[in-house]
Amino acid sequence: MNATPLSSTDRTRLGRLSERGLTDRSGLYEVLDGGLICHLGVVVNGTPRVIPTGYGRDGDTLYLHGSTGARSLIEGRGQEICVTVTHVDGLVLARSLFHHSINYRSAIIYGAPRAVTGDDEKLAGLRAVSEQLAPGQWDVARRPTRKELAGTAVLALSLEEASVKVRTGPPSDDEEDYALDVWAGVVPVRQVFEAPIADPLLRSGIPVPAHIADRGAATAR
Repeated sequence: MNATPLSSTDRTRLGRLSERGLTDRSGLYEVLDGGLICHLGVVVNGTPRVIPTGYGRDGDTLYLHGSTGARSLIEGRGQEICVTVTHVDGLVLARSLFHHSINYRSAIIYGAPRAVTGDDEKLAGLRAVSEQLAPGQWDVARRPTRKELAGTAVLALSLEEASVKVRTGPPSDDEEDYALDVWAGVVPVRQVFEAPIADPLLRSGIPVPAHIADRGAATAR
């Protein structure tokens, strides 16, 4: 695990509930590696936009991908953007509505991404995105053609300026509310992959590959 401290800048320094912040990069990697999509915040023609976007991590670089016609990726090149990834781990139900909360793990990254132009790095970035969603799929599916590669935009964002915030545990009520006859606790939330459903046009005799079947079986336990 990488215990290198996360950056401390005006944008990443936590104000409220700063005790929930994690200070080493292993926490950042865990949040990013466990997600499926990020939310990309970018200003387009003076208006902020937040777009769900596919991503993948390779070391300390986050790769974002989409169509070359996607305005969020076009405008994101070279300007300051914000990327977030959040996991909801539980609903925290308190005795008072004021103290209801959510158990979560979240990461936020700031920076000015660069456009990936070289074919080798673009393929590496797309591999990171593919493996983020379906580990092992890159090695079995057809690789992008040169035309497809040209029609795909990939941005590379450094993970240098980032922060991580986590909430765990039960509700925290006011002392006088502990005497109330109101149930309090946590309703755990987890993401589950179910059994894969074959494409209706799939040729007969093609089995579900192990890397897909195993993922569904692992989360169903």
